[in-house]
Amino acid sequence: MIARIATVELRERLETFAGAILVGPSDIGKSTLARQVAGEWPAGAVFLDLGRISDRRRLSDPGVFFRAQAPRLVVVDQVHRMPQVLAVLKDVIEDNRSHGQRTGQFLLISAVSLNRLPGAEEHLARRISVMEVFGVAPDEAADAGIDVTQLWLRGGFPDSLTAGSDHVSSRRRGTLVDTYIQRDVPHLAPRVEPDLIRRLWTMLAYSSGDLLNSSRLAENLGVSPPTVLRHIGLLEDMGLVRLVKPWPADLPRRLTKSPRVYVRDTGLLHSLVEIGTIHDLLGHPAVGSSFRSLVVESLITAAPPSWQPYFFRTASGTGIDLVFARGNTVQVGVQIALSGEPASGAGFHRACDALGITRRFVVHPDSGDDPEPPEDSEDPEDPARVGLTDVVRRWRDLDR
Repeated sequence: MIARIATVELRERLETFAGAILVGPSDIGKSTLARQVAGEWPAGAVFLDLGRISDRRRLSDPGVFFRAQAPRLVVVDQVHRMPQVLAVLKDVIEDNRSHGQRTGQFLLISAVSLNRLPGAEEHLARRISVMEVFGVAPDEAADAGIDVTQLWLRGGFPDSLTAGSDHVSSRRRGTLVDTYIQRDVPHLAPRVEPDLIRRLWTMLAYSSGDLLNSSRLAENLGVSPPTVLRHIGLLEDMGLVRLVKPWPADLPRRLTKSPRVYVRDTGLLHSLVEIGTIHDLLGHPAVGSSFRSLVVESLITAAPPSWQPYFFRTASGTGIDLVFARGNTVQVGVQIALSGEPASGAGFHRACDALGITRRFVVHPDSGDDPEPPEDSEDPEDPARVGLTDVVRRWRDLDR
């Protein structure tokens, strides 16, 4: 089993809040993480999986059932299949608090963001901590003896990453894509044609990291641009795509205003574009955009919570692949390079100079076992060149 850094964070949240809700795509490892933490919970735990009819029947009166479990931790998997149970949590939490149980009451698991759970914000506000579960990160993979190239090809879904062969991994990911399209989409959006979502998702995979052009996508799909945006919102809420906004710099030049759209997991990206082996990947036209997708997702999930991700690009093409800002201040500029000897590029320097960025990184592939990663460079003309795994390790504990 791959040791997940999120295990420690989840314990801390349950010890601080009345509960936590894990959100992330199906099969990303949420249930495994929950069972690991709940299995060691001092007061014990009770598990419900709302994908099972028998467990849904146990919640015919959720308030009565939940109150009867105290002081145990109540774990509710697939809560998105029965979101009406969230309405009773406020009162149950307050009742438990009045009896001395202030923390560690509930651990909920959802395959979609709170945007898709009716009333979730109202019922869970200030009581339940929201925690997104991401795919296996480069440093977690390296610690488990998994090369970053394997992570890049197969993606961060644990069963796909650790499959016995690339062929088995590819088959698992193909089944997972079918499951999202045929099961999850109809449940979340009954009026949406699943095949339309598949076609849109595939188009996004071929252009992962490009500027979002809803008009062009709409024309190719035979729908309206607002429909495309709604469907991308669905994929975003399912944790399958990520939108990165442009940095809203106040500079005397015309800036790009459209977001970039990424397929978050490169394993699913490769399944959608029919890449099965590393040889297929390295010879594919999408190899560069695929690696950028891996780096963007890895760095965003490893960065401190106060760092907000953006990109920067002018109409002339000058730009920075990834910018991290805290408040109104840009902290870091990142350029992504697939080549073994990356060059920062004059455009990258000009963009960093315009934004006043001194912490500059060029991120490239690595082996994951560099014993002494380079220090941050303070020389704007010589940005630090770091491997992906190294920079993820470096950023783990910043500002936390």
